[in-house]
Amino acid sequence: MLPFVRLSQLWRQRPRLVDAQQGYAYWAPLYPAHAHNPVMEAESSRMRPMIHAASPTRALDVGTGTGRNLEVLRAAGARFVTGVDMSDAMLACGVRNHPRVRGDALQLPFRAGAFDLVCSSLMCGDIEDLGAWLEEASRVVCAGGHVIYSDFHPQWAAAGWKRTFHGADGGTYQLPLCAHAVDEHLEQLERHGLDVLAVHEPCVPGGSKPVVTVFYAVKRGPRGR
Repeated sequence: MLPFVRLSQLWRQRPRLVDAQQGYAYWAPLYPAHAHNPVMEAESSRMRPMIHAASPTRALDVGTGTGRNLEVLRAAGARFVTGVDMSDAMLACGVRNHPRVRGDALQLPFRAGAFDLVCSSLMCGDIEDLGAWLEEASRVVCAGGHVIYSDFHPQWAAAGWKRTFHGADGGTYQLPLCAHAVDEHLEQLERHGLDVLAVHEPCVPGGSKPVVTVFYAVKRGPRGR
């Protein structure tokens, strides 16, 4: 799911560091189901066209949060759309017109080859084992299907940027960041049978450093139906 971010090295209110489950519980009541800050908008500007180009039929959004990608998938033509997330608090908020279920990105509760598109927005920042996520994404997507996802750009770790947000209780919080190099993504995509078609590194408007990395890959083999 996509955390609100402040592009600064110092935050005057000294945010309290919390784990992902705690953080998303504080944040869920205020988390809208649409791109609501410049980082999200930069990411969405690259993700949305690729999702539409993939013309999905059965689509899964991993780390769906309040469900901002679900309407994008439906608008791209998917007849069946669902989301999965680890946070009960996030699942209790947001969209109501698409199914969302509780589950772990590293152990997705779906059969092999169930989808022809799997997407995810910045969920990788919450997980250390990138290979386990891409193994699961490759498992649940059919041969010839699409995997489109994003991660915080490694520049975050290099620059010391933080993932901070204001909670519904008025507090200021910081989420941990699991940083992944672009080469690590490319290695794991190759290892799990996913051929990379595109990699994008957008900046926020007026910015000079990329803030996210967006990957578009296809599972090897003829597309299943």
